[in-house]
Amino acid sequence: MASCPVVLRARGLSRWARCQAGPSLLRPAGQASWVPARMETTVTLEPAGRSLWDEPVRIRAWGLSPGQRVTLRASLRDEKDALFRAHARYCADAGGRLDLARSPALGGSFAGLEPMGLLWALEPEKPMLRLVKRDVQKPFVVELEVLDGHDPEPGHPLGRAVHERHFLGPGVRREPVRAGRVRGTLFLPPGPGPFPGIVDIFGAGGGLLEYRASLLAGKGFAVLALAYYHYEDLPKGMDSLHLEYFEEAVDYLLKYPQVKGPGVGLLGISKGGDLCLSMASFLKNITATAIINGSLVNVGGALHYKGMTLPPAPVNPSRFKVTKDGFVDIVDVLNCPLKEEDQKSIIPVERTESALLFLVGQDDHNWKSEFYAREISKRLEACGKKLEVICYPDTGHYIEPPYFPMCRASLHSLVGKPVIWGGEAKAHAKAQEDAWKQIQTFFRKYLGGT
Repeated sequence: MASCPVVLRARGLSRWARCQAGPSLLRPAGQASWVPARMETTVTLEPAGRSLWDEPVRIRAWGLSPGQRVTLRASLRDEKDALFRAHARYCADAGGRLDLARSPALGGSFAGLEPMGLLWALEPEKPMLRLVKRDVQKPFVVELEVLDGHDPEPGHPLGRAVHERHFLGPGVRREPVRAGRVRGTLFLPPGPGPFPGIVDIFGAGGGLLEYRASLLAGKGFAVLALAYYHYEDLPKGMDSLHLEYFEEAVDYLLKYPQVKGPGVGLLGISKGGDLCLSMASFLKNITATAIINGSLVNVGGALHYKGMTLPPAPVNPSRFKVTKDGFVDIVDVLNCPLKEEDQKSIIPVERTESALLFLVGQDDHNWKSEFYAREISKRLEACGKKLEVICYPDTGHYIEPPYFPMCRASLHSLVGKPVIWGGEAKAHAKAQEDAWKQIQTFFRKYLGGT
């Protein structure tokens, strides 16, 4: 991306200038007067104008009064026109400058030194919404404003900048996939390849989400974002899934001319995580599997493969808990520890030959991801195999690429009600930055690539 700063200016009296200007206008007749010049506030973001969503940006402002109190406000609208906002209070330095990499926030949506806080702290204007990118060919447009003063009523705008946050890096190619039964989108890095291949699978919401795959392709991987239900001519529900479909997707990726073998990687979150664990346990040519808040048991619907069936783990609705905000907490609806009734739903991880990485949010309220990671570790150690586990304190269920805001609560497609996902916003944001690096390091280690 370009590296020159974008500069937008807004003219207006500073808070200090307005305070000083008032009395000087009430002068005796014939007496000379002096009115301060209008202050000019310059706002810059680097990289300029546009950047990739998972890239940090540097936000600065100058032309303020020494020590001037200002409020910075960020906003964006998703593709359904839902508004997300964040704000933080700051004070300019002695030179009238503000640099979010050096200036701590004094409160607002977050506090402390958080250069990217205005993005990861975005919250929906309406509750129960999760920020999701549906069309990666178009950017999110972030508007940044510098307002005079602090809460409860910051004053007029002093400066404004608009920044595009993209999901397709320079030279990344997007190719829709309609091959046999396979439905998805393949993202290829720039250049001739061949590239290490990864199949990317999301959770129980269904449809096709491409934003994680598109960003990962910019890191040198050929990534197939795979749909598996509620998309085009695929099944409308997930009551009955067949592993042969996922096997066909792996074969498609391995046969693609710009994908190198001999195996592929798998990346899954939530329900996509237990699907990836099942793929790694039953299918061939799986070299590395990274799972974000997955489970050891098959959930949601029956999984079939060559005459074998894993029934869904039993759910106990009586363990639903309602929070004071009226949301549902479902963390206890599955059995932890596992009981006799769960045995037929356990994924036989002992069969896998794949390297395994588990990323765990320790405040996951979808289910007890840390418990499942421990159980999988025990089973693998018993047969001389290892599982790499990275746990993140105060981190919830949806561990996304960096700078996506934490989703506090949203509608659960299987529960049919709004549920809480867990996590504390600042800790969750830090976890996402680290997890994104860990995923890339893991796949480079086992799949190759640069």
